[in-house]
Amino acid sequence: MRVWRGLWRAVSSGDGAAHGGRPRRRAWETSLSPLERVRRLLPPEEAAAVGRCAAAPQVPPEEEEATAPQVSLEEAGARPGPFRAGELALAEVRRKYNATLKLLCRLAAGSVLASPRGLLPHCDIIGQLPGQMLRTSAGAPLLLRRPSLEEYVLLMPRGPTIAYPKDISAILMMMDIHPGDTVLETGSGSGAMSLFLSRAVGPKGRVISYEIRDDHHNLAKKNYRHWRTAWEIGHMEEWPDNVDFILKDISTAAADMKSVTVDAIVLDMLNPQSALPVVHPSLKQGGVCAVYLANITQVIDLLDRIRTCKLPFLCETIIEVTYRNWSVLPAKIKNCKSSQMVENQENIEEPPQKEYEEIHIQDQAVLKESEYNESLSDDAETYCSVPYVARPSYWQDGHSAFLTKLRKFRPLLSSCC
Repeated sequence: MRVWRGLWRAVSSGDGAAHGGRPRRRAWETSLSPLERVRRLLPPEEAAAVGRCAAAPQVPPEEEEATAPQVSLEEAGARPGPFRAGELALAEVRRKYNATLKLLCRLAAGSVLASPRGLLPHCDIIGQLPGQMLRTSAGAPLLLRRPSLEEYVLLMPRGPTIAYPKDISAILMMMDIHPGDTVLETGSGSGAMSLFLSRAVGPKGRVISYEIRDDHHNLAKKNYRHWRTAWEIGHMEEWPDNVDFILKDISTAAADMKSVTVDAIVLDMLNPQSALPVVHPSLKQGGVCAVYLANITQVIDLLDRIRTCKLPFLCETIIEVTYRNWSVLPAKIKNCKSSQMVENQENIEEPPQKEYEEIHIQDQAVLKESEYNESLSDDAETYCSVPYVARPSYWQDGHSAFLTKLRKFRPLLSSCC
């Protein structure tokens, strides 16, 4: 034992030359800080530089925040909160069978929002923050918030059938549109596609929208103008004015298209094959032409026209966008009460919270209206194991359209129809 102690003293004593000139830390010494560990791994000159940086005076967090440059909400891009007169507001009304009715209105000081559950003056909405629950004259709660572009497109006035947002998102992915691109649209309709294209190309981009019918042309311009005005009032920033609505038949606009080069094309019309010979010279090589058609027979006619006329287009994909809605609800038992409430009564000896009834109609569960607020309280929430039933909803979205993706290529031998 004495021999081992002597060897330990011999190794641990001295100037530490066996360890690269660095002193060896004893077991009884305090543990090294992270900075000291880094310093011992560095060469002497770099370790000294680290020490000088560590010795620099530290600024307290409160003083650092005080000296930091202050940025206003507008400079930081933060969106202002309260509703203002002239902008759009969306009211969600809970109806029977867990259904939700959405009402879109433009706020004005002397107007009133009429809902199936009562009236709500616009003056009670103006100045409130979005996302709040307000009560109507009948005492029913309404959720007020700003509409998204998808909701505005679905609720705005329409003449022809719109291109639905689920299809528009797929079309935007097909064309791979970037900010600053120029896109040609044939068939303005009610302006749904124009609004999404306007947001996709950004302030530096451009959307050229052709429409043959005068009423559709005016309606698309009106919906586009109303959204821009409401956006500027509610978000304190301007929506890009980058859509040119042109009232003209695209099949007769060959002279106008000669001086235009577009990055992508959207055809939303009954006979898109009549427009392809006119618009394809303006499409850049490798660009995408997305065609929105309701029937598969129209897709066949389109492809047949491309083949017979030998147009420089390759058909890459033909898809149908479908959504599958699901219903996830607590399991129903025979006494028409939720399994969550039954389990609470069995596991808790204290008197339970005020019960609420559930009416199960098909795959919907509706809370009893008089006790709706009590069921949403924190005291009624439980985190115990509750059986749930998950299945596809009985109500599914139907077919909307077929989306055809055409890619322009450069043929070896040019030919025309």
